[in-house]
Amino acid sequence: MGDNAAYGRMLYDALQNRRVIAPPIEQTPALNMDDAYAISLAFLGYRLEAGERVIGKKIGVTSKAVQDMLGVHQPDFGFLTDAMHITGDIDIDAHRLIAPRAEAEIGFILANDLNGPGVTPQDVIAATAAICPCFEIVDSRIRDWKISIIDTIADNASCGVFVLGAERLDPRLFSLPDLRVSVSKNGAPLSEGFGHAVQGDPAMAVAWLANTLGNYGVSLNAGDIILSGSLVPLEPAACGDRFAMELWDGDKQIGACVANFI
Repeated sequence: MGDNAAYGRMLYDALQNRRVIAPPIEQTPALNMDDAYAISLAFLGYRLEAGERVIGKKIGVTSKAVQDMLGVHQPDFGFLTDAMHITGDIDIDAHRLIAPRAEAEIGFILANDLNGPGVTPQDVIAATAAICPCFEIVDSRIRDWKISIIDTIADNASCGVFVLGAERLDPRLFSLPDLRVSVSKNGAPLSEGFGHAVQGDPAMAVAWLANTLGNYGVSLNAGDIILSGSLVPLEPAACGDRFAMELWDGDKQIGACVANFI
């Protein structure tokens, strides 16, 4: 555990100083998945000691498009803190972002706890107060985004910051796999994706998270914000970029979100 704690400190220092480190799996090839989650918890612990608080969780690497881009072929999870929740422009310097990339997602806001194992997509819908369009801005403290599953888990699932759209939608009114997002960058069309890109159904991804966390004695809690994974390929972001996403149910727009980088 000593090495795991040391890696947690290394990643926290990298965050604070906006610098990158060599992939932990490259430094210590014997690291396994349990080590990676222990490192992630140590990293989170330093953030909590500094005054941040957990307000949700995120699922990463859920879609084939993202898996193929990163060469990581299974989902992971990380923790969201209040410092990651952005309600206005995204100041790259102020939020210590290194190599940010934008993801368009469907967020879940829970009304009730979800405790795995045994959670189903139907349980997720029943426990959800609302869904919303959102941008997650992923970032990596690992050099050049050269990550294995061990590295991204250790780095809190490559969390950066996130922005929620204003709409709060009842998930019972929609077929989540059929919801579509369209994304533009600086006014030009960029990408499109459907809810089924995320493990077949965003609710299935949240159920996976609840059940995986249950194995570690962690629950999804009422009030948590859950980011269910990107519906589109990641796109690099830089100062001056403006991303906009629209969420569609058939031919009806039901939500929108903007990520403006300064």
